[in-house]
Amino acid sequence: MKLNRFKFDRMELAGSLGDLGTLIPLFVALIVLCKLSITTVLLLAGAYYIISGIFFRLPMPVQPLKVVSAIAIAIPTQVTPSVLAATAMVFGLITLFLGLTGLIDWIAKLFSKPIVRGIQLGLGFILVKKGMGFILDPNLFSNSGADAYQLWGISANLILGIAGCAITLVLITNKKVPAALLIISIGFVLGFVFGTIGDIPISLGPTPIEFYIPSSNDFFIAITLLVIPQIPLTIGNAIIGTKDTSQSLFGKGSATKRVTNRNLSISMGLANLLTGITGGVPMCHGAGGLAAHYRFGARTGGSNIMIGLIFLVIAILFGSIGITLLTSLPNAIFGILLIFAGLELATLIKDIKERNDLFVVVLIASVAIVSTNMSIAFAIGIAVSFLIRVAKIEL
Repeated sequence: MKLNRFKFDRMELAGSLGDLGTLIPLFVALIVLCKLSITTVLLLAGAYYIISGIFFRLPMPVQPLKVVSAIAIAIPTQVTPSVLAATAMVFGLITLFLGLTGLIDWIAKLFSKPIVRGIQLGLGFILVKKGMGFILDPNLFSNSGADAYQLWGISANLILGIAGCAITLVLITNKKVPAALLIISIGFVLGFVFGTIGDIPISLGPTPIEFYIPSSNDFFIAITLLVIPQIPLTIGNAIIGTKDTSQSLFGKGSATKRVTNRNLSISMGLANLLTGITGGVPMCHGAGGLAAHYRFGARTGGSNIMIGLIFLVIAILFGSIGITLLTSLPNAIFGILLIFAGLELATLIKDIKERNDLFVVVLIASVAIVSTNMSIAFAIGIAVSFLIRVAKIEL
C-alpha cells in the first residue's frame, strides 16, 4: 500500500468519530472530577490529533492514558491538576528517552506476536464489556439523574443500543451512509429532544488556560501512583500494539513506514511535555483507538484533521458549554462504538495458528477480562511464554 494521501470524505469523517466511545467519557470525567479546563484539554487533544494525522498519514488515535485516568477518577482528591501535570511531564520524559535512545526497540523484542495478539484480544474484550455496560445502563444520558426512559417496560437506552448495533452491522461497510455518522447523528437528535442540548444557555468562548509548575510532592505522587503502573501498558498497547495493529490493518509497506516504535514513543513524549506545562490530560496513542477509527471507515490522516478541528472549535468557541455538548449523546451510542471497536481489535488474532501461541493469547485475554488490568495480563503472558519455550512444552 502506498503512503496514504489525505482524504476528507464522509467515510473519513465517520471514522474520525469512531473512538469517541473511549475518549469522551474519560475526558469528561477527568475535566469534572479533577477540575481541568475543558478548553485546555480539547485544544491539546485536537492539536495532537492534527499533528499525528499529518505526520503518520493514518487515522492515528489520541487517547487519555487509561491507567492514569482510572486512578484519577477513583481518587480525584489526590490527583490534582498539578499532579496530572507532573504525571504528563514524567511520562513524557520517559517515552521521549525510550524513543530517542532506541531503547524501545530493545524492549519490543520481549513482545512476541502471541504476546501482542493476547494484548489486542484482551483489550478487545474489555472494550466490548465496557460497551455492553453503556448499553445496559438504564439511563439514556450520563448528564442527568432522571432520564431512565422506558418503552413497553424496557429501557429506552437498551432499545437504542440493540437497534443501533443492528444498524451499524448492516451499514458497517456502506460508503454512502457511514454507520458511525448515522448513529451519532441520531444520538445528537435524541440529545436535543430528550436531553439538555435545548436548555443550554448561550455562553460562547473558551474556559481559562492555566500553566503549572508541580511541586516535589506532586512529582512523588505522580511517579509512585500514576506513572509506574501506566508505563507497562503504554509500551505494550500504545507503542508496540499500535505499531502491530497499523501493520495488520494497512500492511507493512510505505503506508506504515512512519509508524515505528521510536516515532510513536517520541510522539507521546513531546505531546505530554507540552500537556504537563499547560495542564491538560496525559495522552497516548492506542491499538483500540486505531481499530475504532478503521472499523468505522477512516483510512488516512484526513480523519485526524477532521476530528482535531472539531475539538479545536469546541475548545475555543464552545468551551463554556462544552461539557454539556460532550455528554449530550445517549449512553448507548458510546456503547455501540466501543463494541465494534473491540470486535475489530479482537479479530486480529486470526493469524495465530500454533496451539502453543494460541494458548498464550487466550491466557492473556482471560486474565485481562477478569482483572481489567492489562499490565498484569501481559506480565503473566510473558512469564508463561518464556516457561513454555524454555521447558519445550507442547500443548
